[in-house]
Amino acid sequence: MTERSAVAADARVHARQMLNKVPEVTIWFWVIKILCTTVGESFADWINMTLGVGLVNTAILFTAVFVVVLGVQIRLRRYVPSAYWLTVVVVSVTGTLYTDILTDQLGVPLWISSTVFGVLLAATFAVWWAKERTLSIHSITTTPREGFCWFAVLVTFALGTATGDWTLELTGWGPGLSILLPLGLIALVTVLWRSGADPVLSFWVAYILTRPLGANIGDFLGLPRSEQGLGLGTFGTSLVFLGAILATVVYLSLTRADVIEDEDAVVEGPTSTPRRRRAMLAVMVAAGVATVALLTWANAQPHQSALADEGPAPSCSSGTPLDQAAATKQVASDFPTTSVDGFRTIVTDTQSLVAADDQAGARTRITDLETAWDADATTLTAKNCQAWTYVDGEIDAVLTSVRASSPDPATEDQAMAGLLTTLG
Repeated sequence: MTERSAVAADARVHARQMLNKVPEVTIWFWVIKILCTTVGESFADWINMTLGVGLVNTAILFTAVFVVVLGVQIRLRRYVPSAYWLTVVVVSVTGTLYTDILTDQLGVPLWISSTVFGVLLAATFAVWWAKERTLSIHSITTTPREGFCWFAVLVTFALGTATGDWTLELTGWGPGLSILLPLGLIALVTVLWRSGADPVLSFWVAYILTRPLGANIGDFLGLPRSEQGLGLGTFGTSLVFLGAILATVVYLSLTRADVIEDEDAVVEGPTSTPRRRRAMLAVMVAAGVATVALLTWANAQPHQSALADEGPAPSCSSGTPLDQAAATKQVASDFPTTSVDGFRTIVTDTQSLVAADDQAGARTRITDLETAWDADATTLTAKNCQAWTYVDGEIDAVLTSVRASSPDPATEDQAMAGLLTTLG
C-alpha cells in the first residue's frame, strides 16, 4: 500500500469513527433528562391548547424541528452539550405528541399504544444489537449507532407517555401521588444497578421510567390547585424548566463535567458475576410483576380516571339555571372574544364537514373544540360559572352527536346550530 492510499484509508476510518456523541451518565445526565421530559409534557400542552395551534399542527411543527436539530446533531463529530440536549428536548415533545395523536385524535386505547410502542422498542433494540452487537449508550461512535440510539429515544418517549397515561387511567391517582410509582421504580433500578444488575438494561429501563416521572411532575406543577396541582400553568412550568435546562447546559459546557475524556476508561457499572446479574434480573422481573399487581388492584377500586379532561363540572352555588337567551347574553359580555371566535370557527368547520358527508373529518375537527374548551375552562368558569356550565352542556351534546357510532346529520346539525346561537 502506498503512503497516499494509507492516508486515504485512515481518513475513511476516521470519517466513520467519531468521538463518543453522548454525555457521561452522571447525576447531571439524569437531572437534565427529567427536566427535558417535564418540558416535553408542559410545552406541548401549552402550544397545542393554550396557543390553540392544534394537536396535529403542533406535531407537524415539532417533527420538522426534530428533523432539523437531529441533522445538526448527527453532523457533529463529538458531544456538544447544547446540541445534544436541544435534540432531547425536541424529541421529548415530539414523542409525546405522537402518543397524544393516537389517543386523543384517533381514539386508540392506551393499552394498545403501550403494546405497540413496547414491541417497536424491542424490535429496535433487536435490530440494533444484530447490526452493532452493543446497546450501550457509551458506544455511540458511528452514525448508524447514533441513528439507532435516537430512534430508540424517540420510541421511549412515546412509550413512556402511553404507559404513564395508562397508569393514570387505571388508577385515578392524582398528580402528586402519581409521581411516587415511577420515582420508586427508578430508585429500585438504581439499587439493582449498584448491586450488579446488567448496566445497559438498567440504563434503558430507567430511561423509559423518567418519561412518566417527568410528565407527572409537569402535571403536578401545572394543574390548578382545584385539581391537586400547584397552579403554575403549562407556560409557567415550561418557562421554569427551560430555564433550569439552559442553566445546566451552560454549566456543563463550561465545566465539561459530563464529557467522556477517555473512552477506554468508561465503566458501565460495578463489576459482577453472571450469577449476580441473573439474580438482579429476577428481582427486576419480580418488581415488574408487583407493579402490574398494584395497578390491577388500584384499577379494581372505585375511582375516576385522572385523565378526565375537565373532571366534574364546576358547581355554581348561586343563581338560577340559565336559558339560552340569558346564556347568549352572558357569553357575549363575559367571555373573551378571541376564545368565542375560535370555538365558532371550529363548529362551523365541523358543520361543513358533516354537510360534505365527511364524518371522519368532522370527528377529527370536533376534537379541536374539546381541546380548546378544556384549555380555557379555568379562565371561563372564573369569569362566569353559570354561562360556562350552560355552554359546556351544549358542547357535550355536539361531541356526543358527532362521535356517535352511527351519526345522524340532522341531530348533529341541530346540536351545532344551538351551540352557535349561544356563542353569538
